[in-house]
Amino acid sequence: MDKKTVTCIVAGGGHVGIHVIKALQKVQHSFEDLRIILVDKEPHHIRKVLLVKSVVSEDELTIPWDELFSGRVRYIQGSVMKIDKEEKQLIYYSANGNVESMNFDMLIVTLGSAIKTSSIAQGGIALTDVTMATKIRQRLKKNLIQAAIETDVSKIERLLSVAVIGAGISGIETSAELAYSMHKEASEKGLDTSNIRVYLVNSDKRLFEKGPKKLSSKLEYELKRLGVTVLHECKALKKEDDLLLLTNQKTLSLGECIWTLGLVANPILKTIGLPLTDDGQVIIDESYRVKDMPNVYSVGDCAHVKDFESGKVDTMTCKEGTLQAARLGKIIVADYKNRPAPTHKRAVHFYCFGLGPNRGITWIRKWNLNIILSGKLGRNIRKQTWDLASLVNNK
Repeated sequence: MDKKTVTCIVAGGGHVGIHVIKALQKVQHSFEDLRIILVDKEPHHIRKVLLVKSVVSEDELTIPWDELFSGRVRYIQGSVMKIDKEEKQLIYYSANGNVESMNFDMLIVTLGSAIKTSSIAQGGIALTDVTMATKIRQRLKKNLIQAAIETDVSKIERLLSVAVIGAGISGIETSAELAYSMHKEASEKGLDTSNIRVYLVNSDKRLFEKGPKKLSSKLEYELKRLGVTVLHECKALKKEDDLLLLTNQKTLSLGECIWTLGLVANPILKTIGLPLTDDGQVIIDESYRVKDMPNVYSVGDCAHVKDFESGKVDTMTCKEGTLQAARLGKIIVADYKNRPAPTHKRAVHFYCFGLGPNRGITWIRKWNLNIILSGKLGRNIRKQTWDLASLVNNK
């Protein structure tokens, strides 16, 4: 008797998509013949978790697909155009721009998120992708070179001043990387590092308000050690020429302004035929099944993942997405065999912050205790989370 082939398409090869594939490979023995197909617009996986490091370094952030997966995983370069639930087809634009389609038995949507952008009128540069990170790095380098030959102290201070707008995890890590790198490079060029100003503009009363005050204080202390000044309870309006206007009527004289405004669900979700929340996330049940779309699942940043007991919604982090991916593998087997499926469980409170190349902070909330690990240990844990997110050394 011929084996029954089950075709499972994973749409999106970000950190959650690749963890979904790993989860499927672990349960592959539960199927007679499971064919896994990855569809992604890029010819490789991009380690977006390290985007903040691209602001100060040229480290390679891409990993070829064949280095991530062993066994039968087929890759197709393409951008999702539409999901036809009646015909059970994924319709997509191929790499050469043609409209193609594939039939599926199961479809897993892991199209992730996009970084919010600032408007052109606001000036500065939004840290949205590797191209923008490279642009920021080039501008900062140009400013350092100009500062090295400048004689006017006020102009030197301006050239060596940077503001990071948005104090989420990306903003905190970006400001830390900038402060460390700028001090190091300025010192190498013989510049007076006391002229360096790195500002982190925070609209809230303290850093990372979802955590305890002790964590906020520790983060600010570590940033201050690096040379970052945190400006609380204010927002940036726009950068005009060399001045950044803030809501408290103050201005900052800057060489560069970087926007790190957080994440939104991938905008492409609005056009491909999925049921969405008002925030643009895919509506799913407690076992990650897409509403009114049999055999279609969604996890990660693009999905509205909710604990149905507490009503609390998962945030857009690698930690939560990778745990969802691992659970989804078991759910798919249960659904395939018509067994009761596992349901979503919220992850433990666990957040990491990289603070330059040598230090970091990890916060764990467990047993009603706030455990905060800092210094090199915190940094090592952060590195492990970055590597785990993109399956580095976890083949």
